[in-house]
Amino acid sequence: MKILKIAYRNLMHKPVRSILTIGGVSMAVAVVVCLIGFDAGYRQSLKQDIDKMGYQLLVTAKGCPYEAATMMLQGGGGLRYMPQEIYKKIITDPRVDVVTPQLVHSIFDPNDSEGRGSVTLFMGVDDSFRKLKPWVQFKNGGWFSSSDANEVIMGYEVAELEQRVAGDKIFITGVDKVFTVAGVFERTGTQDDGLTFMPLQTAQKIFSLENKLTGIGIKLKHIETITAFEEDLYNEPSIQVISMAQVKGTILNLVSSVRVMTTAIAAIAVFIAVIGVINTILMAVFERTKEIGVMKALGATKYQIFKIIWTETTIICLGGAVGGAILAFLCSSLVGFFLKTILPYSPSGNIVIISTLSLAATGAAVLIVGSIVGIYPAYKAASIRPIEAIRQGD
Repeated sequence: MKILKIAYRNLMHKPVRSILTIGGVSMAVAVVVCLIGFDAGYRQSLKQDIDKMGYQLLVTAKGCPYEAATMMLQGGGGLRYMPQEIYKKIITDPRVDVVTPQLVHSIFDPNDSEGRGSVTLFMGVDDSFRKLKPWVQFKNGGWFSSSDANEVIMGYEVAELEQRVAGDKIFITGVDKVFTVAGVFERTGTQDDGLTFMPLQTAQKIFSLENKLTGIGIKLKHIETITAFEEDLYNEPSIQVISMAQVKGTILNLVSSVRVMTTAIAAIAVFIAVIGVINTILMAVFERTKEIGVMKALGATKYQIFKIIWTETTIICLGGAVGGAILAFLCSSLVGFFLKTILPYSPSGNIVIISTLSLAATGAAVLIVGSIVGIYPAYKAASIRPIEAIRQGD
């Protein structure tokens, strides 16, 4: 306890320098913890997004498969169209459990409430949509009254933005019809929250896309038949089959480039923090050379001097670990927001998850590194000769 008090008092001789050094270690710890949290959070959020889609395979028209899948994940429009006959063929396959046809279409409204223009995404669906996503609940209202009704169901975010409830009337730009809001979905945390749904037949008719689809979601009865099922569909010249597991792997590969960059930043931050700790302790030893000489002249052993200087290093690293943990908790949301703006595809959930395990592991690593880097300045101080130190001080 006496050694601890002496070490703390010594650090407080230069409080600004000590605090800045602890701050540097804290920044390094926060970066490492957020990096670990990003890796875990992104994988978890991506898996949840794909699982919530309800299907294992996505059939689209020929084109870039990953661009198409990403657009579908995000609820995007502008996909190529394929004939509806493909859907009629797939639905007869005995290996299929549920199939849901989709028609995504976007409309630009130049006269929105803010005067800057906005894009509304519509998706035509049929009753199979509810079979694939039985967890989707209604905030108010219900399903379409018929397969060709002039009705829409709004996702949670769209309804909140436009302040709509079941029974309201809406006008779709470019379509000379008034539609009734049949219902509003509860929040799902997926791309569905930003979509406006309508019956598939109605969407095909009003957008002049009869017998056209942008995607077909497929859930098989037995997951082990997925490879053979894909192989059979490859013979169709106008379509491509995308496995959601494959999409997950590809997106994670794209994210790996970001992870390499953040890992490099974390390594640089840790290196700078370590250099800062060594510099602070060595400066403290140099400035207290006479004091150390006097202590040794009064009977302090090399081991006691070593212990004092080594304890100072440990206090700095411990303070940095605690400060870094607090900083990581406070800034995790901000880091997640920043990463979402630069990633090629960002899941809807929290992509930076700070866990107790990551905090404990990072804190332990910092203390171990601190213990190692503290050996040199502590040895340097313990090796000071009393008479030379006193003379140098004079």
